[in-house]
Amino acid sequence: MKQLAHPIPLRNTVFWVTTRAAVSVLAVGAVTLLCNRVIQVNATTVGFIYLVAILVVATVWGFIESVAASVVAMLCFNYFFLPPVGQFTIADPQNWVALFAFLATSLVASRLSTITKRQAEEAIHREQDIEKLYSFSRAILLIDAAQSAPAQLARQISQVFDSPSVAIYDAQQDQVFWGGPAETPGVQDALKPVALRGTRAWDEATRHNILPVNLGGKSIGALAISESPIAEAALESLANLVAIGLERARSAEAASRAEVSRQSEELKSTLLDAIAHEFKTPLTSIKAAASGLRSHPGASLEERAELLLVVEEESDRLSRLVTEAIQMARIEAGNIRLNLGPVRLERVAEGAVHDLGDRISDRQVSVVIPSGTPEALADGQLLGLVIRHLLDNALKYSPPGTPIELTAETKPEHVIVKVSDRGPGVSDKDRKRVFEKFFRARNHKDKMPGSGMGLAIAREVVQAHKGEIWVEARPGGGAVFSISLPVAEGVSA
Repeated sequence: MKQLAHPIPLRNTVFWVTTRAAVSVLAVGAVTLLCNRVIQVNATTVGFIYLVAILVVATVWGFIESVAASVVAMLCFNYFFLPPVGQFTIADPQNWVALFAFLATSLVASRLSTITKRQAEEAIHREQDIEKLYSFSRAILLIDAAQSAPAQLARQISQVFDSPSVAIYDAQQDQVFWGGPAETPGVQDALKPVALRGTRAWDEATRHNILPVNLGGKSIGALAISESPIAEAALESLANLVAIGLERARSAEAASRAEVSRQSEELKSTLLDAIAHEFKTPLTSIKAAASGLRSHPGASLEERAELLLVVEEESDRLSRLVTEAIQMARIEAGNIRLNLGPVRLERVAEGAVHDLGDRISDRQVSVVIPSGTPEALADGQLLGLVIRHLLDNALKYSPPGTPIELTAETKPEHVIVKVSDRGPGVSDKDRKRVFEKFFRARNHKDKMPGSGMGLAIAREVVQAHKGEIWVEARPGGGAVFSISLPVAEGVSA
């Protein structure tokens, strides 16, 4: 590997320069023929025409071509227009001065024209490079945190700089990421050494520029880009932008991990508070029943049976709460285990209503599952958890004494369960956030008990079933929470 930035194909360059020089000489010959045979002009006019032709050559092609044209123009000027005509001699010494002044003027003008042309081209290229670097810097701000940052950066470089092959080596991951339509074998072997040395290189075998990606004086990777007309300064700036993009992605990832950790701690605290609150009610009932049995040893069999029934029901409720707490922890950890099978919706719905117990003693909760409603493909226990959360939400946010309706309808390949209430409903602004963790509407936050986790858990469970959950306004006031589940094929109620 040679320490070259961008080699020039010498053979092709010589061929094209030689070709353009020959064309320039032919152009001078055409001017000579025109002025000597077609139109009769004096030597001064011919000199100016030659000079214009030479300036055109210098502007269009370059200095080497214009030098060839200048030398040939001087010889033609001497031979065809300065006396004695037809000889490479000059009778008047003043014409020697004019001839060499013409040659010097041609060369200087050609050089100035070439320099001006080169500077204009460089300015255009610099402007184009700056525009491309600006586009790439904007792309860095749009990096998707859910995808690999080095891979996205490589693709953006390929698109912005129109390079067919781009590779980025990330030292932290010790991995090469490709961008563009082509992956060039052998490039990946040259990236790591460049990152370790911290010096740029040109890989002749693959024709790639390879640059170290440094941040704060420390090498964090390397960038390889296939041969393309990019200025040296632009390449260095590109490598610096790659370093910024990688560091920005890592900072965002670290911030995301910190936020996840913070939310996890908040979740644990919230769940503990919610569990403690939910456990308190059945434990209080069990303790009261036990105290009644102990303080009234002579109670009748009917009274004792009633107290024992309270203990049994509240123990079942406590057991269910423990099971739900374990399920919620698994759901939050992303460890939902589904025991899928055909589920009769009316059975799950009636079980959910029964589990709410005394909480619906003053409510009319109607369950309307039309005959012929197909069974859902679901985990019956988790589906019951979802319906209980929806019913619990309806109980909390609708006025006492108002009815709650649980209905179902069938759609192609899906069955939809709806829970309707007569509460204040959900505003358009809150509908997108109502299923987020810990979210609670501001106007109800301090009035209603709860952790703000019920609907979030319901959403996670429904999505694990490859279903959907949403909320709509109920005609006449209130809210309708709906879940859509796949139908158990070949099974109907």
